[in-house]
Amino acid sequence: LLSISEPLVFIGFLIGGAIPLLFSSLTIRAVGRAAFLIVQEVREQFKDKAIWEGTKTPDYARVVSICTAEAQRELIGPGLLAVLAPIIVGVLLHKEALGGFLAGIILSGQLLAVFMSNAGGAWDNAKKFIEDGHYGGKGSDAHKASITGDTVGDPLKDTAGPALNPLIKVMNLVALLVLPFVVSNEQSPNALLWLVSLIGLVVLGVVIYRSKQESPEVLKWQAAIERAS
Repeated sequence: LLSISEPLVFIGFLIGGAIPLLFSSLTIRAVGRAAFLIVQEVREQFKDKAIWEGTKTPDYARVVSICTAEAQRELIGPGLLAVLAPIIVGVLLHKEALGGFLAGIILSGQLLAVFMSNAGGAWDNAKKFIEDGHYGGKGSDAHKASITGDTVGDPLKDTAGPALNPLIKVMNLVALLVLPFVVSNEQSPNALLWLVSLIGLVVLGVVIYRSKQESPEVLKWQAAIERAS
């Protein structure tokens, strides 16, 4: 039996509890980056006078292509986190920490998933409720605030919240698959397994660092908004 009073179990529990928050931040930032590229493409097409005159059809396929490519590219970071985190915890901190890790991610992940899905849906419906004529209706300060809430709520209820459920399943599955190797590594250390874990730790560090970096286009756009305001 695992006891939360054991240091390794407690450390694993804390790491597991933090993983859903990290995963959610990666997915939400990915949505922002993909949306920015789509906005840029739409703005470029708006510059075409033929589209405004109705003599030319907008290039819808280009927008869909950007969305699809970005969705696949941005999946790399969260996917690596889901697969590598249980391996790293199991090898570096042993099976007790891995058990605490799974308990932490289940507890934190399912609560966070329910919170994000419900909060995002509430903010989305709040805007619709105000647009129906309540609290001043469209154009009011309440409506402007609800637009901000809807902008934040959509990635919560459509991206981060639903994605936490498969994250929990994948991490539990990976943990079960690597558990025999973790146990055998404790009895007779395997240099290759340690090397894979350390490389995985470095890869996750790079993924997290890159997810926090804004592209030059985004920085330029933010600077233009600040100057305009």
